[in-house]
Amino acid sequence: MSDPAGERRDLAAMLYPLVRSLMAAELPVLAAHGLSMWGYTVLTALDERPVRTQAALAEAIGADKTRIIRTLDELQEAGLIVREPDPADRRARLLAITDDGRRVRRAAQAGIQANENRLLARLPPADRRGFLRAVRTLSSLPPEEIAGPPAE
Repeated sequence: MSDPAGERRDLAAMLYPLVRSLMAAELPVLAAHGLSMWGYTVLTALDERPVRTQAALAEAIGADKTRIIRTLDELQEAGLIVREPDPADRRARLLAITDDGRRVRRAAQAGIQANENRLLARLPPADRRGFLRAVRTLSSLPPEEIAGPPAE
């Protein structure tokens, strides 16, 4: 939507408050399932691709590999993931989500999406579908495409 001068706010300026509020709304849902935001992120990544090294997981979720160790320890202690030595490289650990981890992640996601659906219901159905389609399209772009060509 444009203002009368034909200008609009930057996308980040419009989306950041929404994303911040959505993340805040997720925290009590995650806490009710015994998860941190990073724990949920790890479980989601492992549910999408079952076996990863800790280093590959850290890169995929944008975390420092040394900083997610505590999260991995907590998830393993809770029985939500397993870590085993990689037979090809005994220094590396392979990660996989357990059935309990999958159940907890999906229950947390259902709670999160229930709130999102409440919010999305404020949009007419066609706008809702268009918004979700646009978000899927834009969020699937690689970061370098979003950043665009280097400034000269």
